[in-house]
Amino acid sequence: MSPKRLDRVAPPPVGSEWEVRFGTSEAAKGWDELCTRAREKTRSAYEQMRSDPRPPEGDSYHRLRGGLSTREWRGRQLEQWQIKVSGSGRIWYLPDDDAHTVLVVHASIGHPKQTE
Repeated sequence: MSPKRLDRVAPPPVGSEWEVRFGTSEAAKGWDELCTRAREKTRSAYEQMRSDPRPPEGDSYHRLRGGLSTREWRGRQLEQWQIKVSGSGRIWYLPDDDAHTVLVVHASIGHPKQTE
């Protein structure tokens, strides 16, 4: 999704930070909804993805399991991680070591049906 007039400006990564990009248009739309409904936790998730996209697994952060543990991205299989930002709000992302980029592929205020 290309930036438009009045869109938010994302700061560039510095030092060892990872670049965070949207992998799907749906994720970009969902991100805006999360920013509206869970502003602080969405910001915290952004900072986590940017500084350490593979944190120790816990209640809020973990790698997805089974068939969702990886996702194909441009011909490569990348790990797929989840961040819980609210009761049902989730972010799914792919750390791409080669590009030092995190790709947000799902962001939603509702629980993803794939994990039910």
